[in-house]
Amino acid sequence: MKKMEFTRKQAWELLWDGVAFLAGSFLFAVAVNVFTAPNNIAPGGLTGLATMINYLFGAPIGTTILVFNVPLFIWGVLQINFRFILKTLAATVISSVTIDLTAGLFPPYQGDLMLAALFSGVLSGAGLGLIFMRGGTTGGTDLVANLIGRNFRHLSLGKLVLLVDLVVVLISAFVYRNYESPLYAIINIFVSSKLIDAVLYGADTGTGKMMFIISPKNKEIAQRIMTEIFRGVTELRSRGAYRGEEGEVLLCAVRRSEVYKTQDIIRSVDPDAFVIVGDAGQISGEGFKQSHKSESK
Repeated sequence: MKKMEFTRKQAWELLWDGVAFLAGSFLFAVAVNVFTAPNNIAPGGLTGLATMINYLFGAPIGTTILVFNVPLFIWGVLQINFRFILKTLAATVISSVTIDLTAGLFPPYQGDLMLAALFSGVLSGAGLGLIFMRGGTTGGTDLVANLIGRNFRHLSLGKLVLLVDLVVVLISAFVYRNYESPLYAIINIFVSSKLIDAVLYGADTGTGKMMFIISPKNKEIAQRIMTEIFRGVTELRSRGAYRGEEGEVLLCAVRRSEVYKTQDIIRSVDPDAFVIVGDAGQISGEGFKQSHKSESK
């Protein structure tokens, strides 16, 4: 009976994954086909590269994104947790196919470029937020940063993603032969990142999250967080007030964008784990904002 209930729970999780991936992919596809591609806005990452290739050679944007991701998935299977790669593969295929299937379905927006950048950022941010909420990504720069980060752990994943996006945006200035395209692309990226946060965390503006985890499988959970999220985990000694039993509580500080990935790891190891997620007004140190050095010596 317990096995049947667990299987039913897995089925519901899979269903919600599919719904979120489809809805998110549709919003992302509308952003690309209606606002960014017709207005020569390359929104960073593989989507930006695919948009420029479509402009130069007419290749389908979704198909190009999928082709670019193939070597990344092969690399990822060898280094990253298979569950994460499987979700990323599913989200990437669905979003890429949706972009191509909806191309021409809606008339392209040919009005003010600022509105195009803003609305594309809103739609793509909302769509990607839905996908991220279910523990998936659309491959591209997120996957590249994750893979590079495994070998160069002193590098910030956020900075790696930003660096790749910046390079793509700069390339767009030469492809489209103007300065407006990269400037509007920067606006698109900024708005999109804000909407992703809004979908995942609502009005929360905290700089990070503290997670307290209690589970009989603490060791496995801690190991996966350290190897897949690249965050340190602290084991705290604990004693239950009611029974007086000795135990351990895991403490982990993560960025807001990493909360759902971390929760997904915890659920996959122990669906009954007790988890508390709290706000951290400020987190400084390795992997986060660097603390100011004292001017006095």
